[in-house]
Amino acid sequence: MLSALQVLTVVVVGVMVGVEFSVAFVINRILDALPDDSSQLGRAHGGRMLGALMPFWYIGSLVLAAIWAVAAWHHDGTGLVVVAGGLLILSVIMSILLLVPINNRSKTWTPQTRPADWKQQLNRWDRFHYLRVAVIIAAFALLVAALV
Repeated sequence: MLSALQVLTVVVVGVMVGVEFSVAFVINRILDALPDDSSQLGRAHGGRMLGALMPFWYIGSLVLAAIWAVAAWHHDGTGLVVVAGGLLILSVIMSILLLVPINNRSKTWTPQTRPADWKQQLNRWDRFHYLRVAVIIAAFALLVAALV
């Protein structure tokens, strides 16, 4: 049962890392290459779509890591899982404090209602997102290392 939990946790966190990495280094670069209206509309749609899904994914990943840490408390590698869980907590805090406020604004923008500094706000979101991606990659790496 523990092995199934470990695999499930690694897969869930790994897919989340893949999605967030793709947003940072593929999707947003594609959208940024489009004309302003298309770029902003695409990001707003992505913000609505992923903004609805990611809270469950982040919290679910954290819960799975916590269950793993408790279930394997006296096993080798549990310290790595605990640190990974701490990084996942950090990613949730970063999301709530830094990324969600910008996303909540930007997902409602249209070409007619966006503020004059919309590009600067999205650039700020991108910088915070890069940092969050680094944090969840580190958490993922620690979870994988805990299996070895």
